[in-house]
Amino acid sequence: MSQTMILCDQAASVSALDPNLLTKINLPASIRERAAAGRVTFTGPLLLVCGRSFLWMASQGLVALIFLAQHHTSPWREATYWWSICFTLADLTCLAAMRSFTRREGIRIRDLIGPIRMRHGRDLFLGLGYYMLVFPVFLGGGYLAQASFYGSRTNPSAYFLFSHALPLWAVIYSLSIYWIIQSATEELTYQGYVLPRLEALTGRSWIAFALVAFWFTAQHCAIGFVPDWRSLACRFLGFLPGCMVMIAIYKRTRRLMPLIIAHWLIDIGAILMTTL
Repeated sequence: MSQTMILCDQAASVSALDPNLLTKINLPASIRERAAAGRVTFTGPLLLVCGRSFLWMASQGLVALIFLAQHHTSPWREATYWWSICFTLADLTCLAAMRSFTRREGIRIRDLIGPIRMRHGRDLFLGLGYYMLVFPVFLGGGYLAQASFYGSRTNPSAYFLFSHALPLWAVIYSLSIYWIIQSATEELTYQGYVLPRLEALTGRSWIAFALVAFWFTAQHCAIGFVPDWRSLACRFLGFLPGCMVMIAIYKRTRRLMPLIIAHWLIDIGAILMTTL
């Protein structure tokens, strides 16, 4: 049995006995120890923090190729309506990469989440509270961005955000599976994995915060990507405040489950708004 597998087994057995270790394992101090042993490098955090945006565009590109083969007149635009389907490809790729990098550290993806406290619905209510805090920030950011770049006019490049018809199977998938995978993977990638490792490797919390905030926000510009600077800037400005608040919450609590629940509610709302 390899040293990495031994470390994984030890982390799993100890954390099962001591829930507090689930937090300690993913703190910068603990990560610095693994970095000193050569098990954590910049490769994983930097690859995942910026790679997710390009994976989203690549997934949409694959769907566009299918529509191109079917002789659609606007294959790229048609593919944008399928974001809740094609982005699962990016999520699965991110999870596979995280599994590889965390195994090298001697921990599990589960260890990135931290303690889960479902007794008496604690995390459920906390997640609902985070949602009620964060969602108005996203709405306010979107309103200010729209007013700043388009005034009372509609963003012509945001057509994918409006209601559009999908086959029944795609609607069922979007409402039952997509958001479960998407929200959890997004929080795991930017907050559970990348943020604490950049904090540990750079030794500067503000650098880690800035990099994660930028790319966490930028990935939303990859949804229905169009080479239009005004549309991209509008979307970036609209999502930035909400993303920063979510990062700040994680830095304060170092627990992902309530944030995942809040993110689930946000993504469910997006699905309901665009597919029904």
